[in-house]
Amino acid sequence: MTSPRRVLVIEDEKMLRMALVDALVSEEFDVLQAADGEGGLELALAEGPDLILLDLMLPKRDGFSVLRAIRQDRLASHVIILSARGEEWDRVQGFEYGADDYVVKPFSMRELLLRIRALERRDAGGAPGIEDASGRVRIGQVEVDFAAYCVVRGEERMGLSRRELELLRYFLLHEGEAIDRLRILTDVWGANEAPTTRTIDTHVLKLRKKIEANPADPVHLQTVHGVGYRFTRRD
Repeated sequence: MTSPRRVLVIEDEKMLRMALVDALVSEEFDVLQAADGEGGLELALAEGPDLILLDLMLPKRDGFSVLRAIRQDRLASHVIILSARGEEWDRVQGFEYGADDYVVKPFSMRELLLRIRALERRDAGGAPGIEDASGRVRIGQVEVDFAAYCVVRGEERMGLSRRELELLRYFLLHEGEAIDRLRILTDVWGANEAPTTRTIDTHVLKLRKKIEANPADPVHLQTVHGVGYRFTRRD
């Protein structure tokens, strides 16, 4: 499959749909749109877009039904679910039906574009995708389950907040880079929020307690003095 340059937005909330279309067009994507499940499915099967952004609570045909029909038709489009339904059952169901990613509303456009770029990089054969098909990634001795919002170490399961998950996903996307705190604030928290760099440090400490064997001597999430942080998934 080619990189997802043609995107179908299936979203019944007009303001959000228009915002998504504008953001994607500004990034030079070719964008199609539909306001209900039936129209979205028809467009998907007729046009074969590279990527589908799919709401779940749609009129005429719900998002899960659309996703099942897309996969039953063997349409190879990537699908990112956009939904206010953030319960574990909904996320797991989405991945089981064949979604590539699941984004809980409200979300930042920056976050969504980062996830789309991750699909592009995976398809281009460059940097590896973040998660495997089950929505999981291995970091040293732990496994991060993005679908279940948790970290698994042996028999122990530790929950991740949405922001911790977003930050960890960002570090995975920029593995090996020394990233300054202001850049992290802009890319992860977004321009509409006003946290301090101390907020990043607090979230990093929380992540270290969950992914590091020894949080006081971190291997994966290291401090780059005078700059910010550098991440690696290797021991």
